[in-house]
Amino acid sequence: MRLADFLAFFDNALGLSAVQAHDLTTAQVCIRSIVVYGVLVLLVRLGKKRFLGQATAFDAVLIVLIGSVASRAVSGTAPFIASLAATLCFIAVHWVISYVARSSSVVSYLVKGHDTILIRNGRVDRHALRDAHMSSDDLEEDLRQQGIGKAVDVKEARLERSGKLSVIRK
Repeated sequence: MRLADFLAFFDNALGLSAVQAHDLTTAQVCIRSIVVYGVLVLLVRLGKKRFLGQATAFDAVLIVLIGSVASRAVSGTAPFIASLAATLCFIAVHWVISYVARSSSVVSYLVKGHDTILIRNGRVDRHALRDAHMSSDDLEEDLRQQGIGKAVDVKEARLERSGKLSVIRK
């Protein structure tokens, strides 16, 4: 098979030369979705595993951007290869910033934020709670989900950068 035949096959299968989204067939959109899914799995595996686990705002932005750009590649509202390349760029930039943040507390603080102590030695810090935009009911709910009935039973509780509450019992 010649290179020209190979490229024509991919152009036909993916609708790469389609000028507008409505020029794509249902089969081409389905094939695009399978290709985008495979590429995204590969790219996420090449990125860091953590960004889908305990996501910080920094990680959540990446997820939204990937979803937005990838959906345009599937629907044909943006060029297919360019959309996949943009997705790769987002993941690469995220990886580089994460790498730098690993050894720079300033960069880490800027892109990931910081934790906030909400309870220390059984006493709720109302100012920290207010700054975190949490109500007492929110805090009590998070404590109950960890099997703790009262704040007085807590040595320390922190609102982590991921938005989850971590608790050390007395």
